[in-house]
Amino acid sequence: MTHTETGGTPGDPAIQQAPGGALQAVLFDMDGTLIDSEGLWGEAERSVVAGLGGVWTEEDHERNVGGATAAVARYIIDLTGAEVSETEVGLRLYEEFGRLLADGAELRPGAKELVRLVAASDLPVALVTSTERRLVERAIGGIGLSSFDLSVAGDEVDHNKPHPDPYLKAAGLLGVDPRRCVAFEDSVVGVASARAAGCVTVAVPNHVEIAPADGLTVIDSLVGLDLEGLHGLADGARG
Repeated sequence: MTHTETGGTPGDPAIQQAPGGALQAVLFDMDGTLIDSEGLWGEAERSVVAGLGGVWTEEDHERNVGGATAAVARYIIDLTGAEVSETEVGLRLYEEFGRLLADGAELRPGAKELVRLVAASDLPVALVTSTERRLVERAIGGIGLSSFDLSVAGDEVDHNKPHPDPYLKAAGLLGVDPRRCVAFEDSVVGVASARAAGCVTVAVPNHVEIAPADGLTVIDSLVGLDLEGLHGLADGARG
């Protein structure tokens, strides 16, 4: 694991400072980070686009990994030229994704172990996802929503990822400083959101490559991560 000094600007200067060491909370993205659901989203997108008379390629999917539903819906409308609203396309995407989720989603290696490890510690842990609330519990079922102190869904913020709002809301609800949170993401969009909120950001690439950057740690897997390593990330960012 390679760490570089974090950058970014914290969102709300009024956020309370929790006592203790540098690390105050751990924040996890869901799709692609904890669950291997990006393939399911790709299937859902392909099906919706086909229904609108278009063709969805792997390149189209990669361009939209981690994107909010509204943004993906706009992309699909532009791609197909269909005379349909963003709301309707979004509904179709969620219906198809929900159908594909019927058998559950596979967990990414080390995801359940790391979440449970943090949950059993004194550190608060939150789920921060672009997915709408109605599908969150089913999607994260392999880990369990009860493993998190709270969750923020994509339809519960004014601006979804890549805006910082989801991470700022999670930090605010936990009463912690986002600059003292470690956030795990798998996509360019998600990384942008976490970094914009000022979080110490760790990328675990899945379907797309994430280039190294100042203030970003890129790792291959969640396997083997422990509390000491998480605290080390936060301490290094402050130093």
